[in-house]
Amino acid sequence: MEMTMYDHIGLRVADLDAATRFYTAALAPLGYVLCSNGDGYAGFGPKDAPALWLHLNKGRKADGAHIAFRAKDHDAVKAFHSEGLKSGGHDNGGAGPRKDYSPTYYAAFLIDPDGNNVEAVCA
Repeated sequence: MEMTMYDHIGLRVADLDAATRFYTAALAPLGYVLCSNGDGYAGFGPKDAPALWLHLNKGRKADGAHIAFRAKDHDAVKAFHSEGLKSGGHDNGGAGPRKDYSPTYYAAFLIDPDGNNVEAVCA
């Protein structure tokens, strides 16, 4: 059985609709979908197993976080970056090798609508 690094992550977002559009588009190439949503929240992950939770932030703006999502191959990393840009994300490093991380590290980085640094990586 493969183990993942985390059980779930929660992010506070200023605009739940914008964040949901961004993550729906950016995570689709990685095989993740919107699994759960309701008043003030949305959950993404493999079907029926949300692991990324977005919560509408009604308080002060939170500092940005960094999340790295596993990708199955280089094409998925490229699609993550492309779809994320189309849906409101900002470029923070296009798809390509990151040899300073490791010889086989291939990743792309985006800033989501709330200032979080999100990455897709195939290592």
